[in-house]
Amino acid sequence: MNEMSRRPSVNRDMAGRKTMVQELADLSAVVVAPVDDQVGMLLRELQRFRMRVRQVWPMPESVPADADVVYCEYAPDLARRLPWIPGDARSALVVILPATEAIHADALCNATPNAILPRPFTPNAVLSSLLLARSQFGYERRLRSKIEKLDDNLRSMRTVERAKAILMATRQMPETEAYGFIRRQAMDRRVSASAVAAAIVDSFELLGYDHQQ
Repeated sequence: MNEMSRRPSVNRDMAGRKTMVQELADLSAVVVAPVDDQVGMLLRELQRFRMRVRQVWPMPESVPADADVVYCEYAPDLARRLPWIPGDARSALVVILPATEAIHADALCNATPNAILPRPFTPNAVLSSLLLARSQFGYERRLRSKIEKLDDNLRSMRTVERAKAILMATRQMPETEAYGFIRRQAMDRRVSASAVAAAIVDSFELLGYDHQQ
């Protein structure tokens, strides 16, 4: 009974691992590190997941950003070599840490890695760093997307408020009537209210209209 009760759990674990491997097979990785026994093992582990892998060394002035995941050897000036600004990464970044050499905490934090991989490597550590980096990178991208949408909504709201103020001043409309006018124009033209509001604001500013004249 105990053996049979464990089988569904084992099967689920195997199914989950299969799905994970299938997802990794669609990814590309670049390893910016000198080839030694450890890095050779890292390359083999990534290739075992059928990822497209290439190795780069010496470390370039600008770390490649044309891969889904970048494994990069730690360097005190790593943040300067990254081709993106913090918070706007184009690849998931895993920093490879030395086994004995001291590192600068500030330098590591400034690089804002999604995960770290300390030497000496193990297969479990490689897999964990890969999964964590992808998870954190995806989470940050979703956050950035939400922030961009909020910024767009805020800009749209400000534009609509500006357009309402123009209509209220130039046509002596009450606020509710001005907003209704914008909504009707948007429905008639099959565009967003913010697009109509932007057209009103642009026309007003282009003509330099002064309702007091």
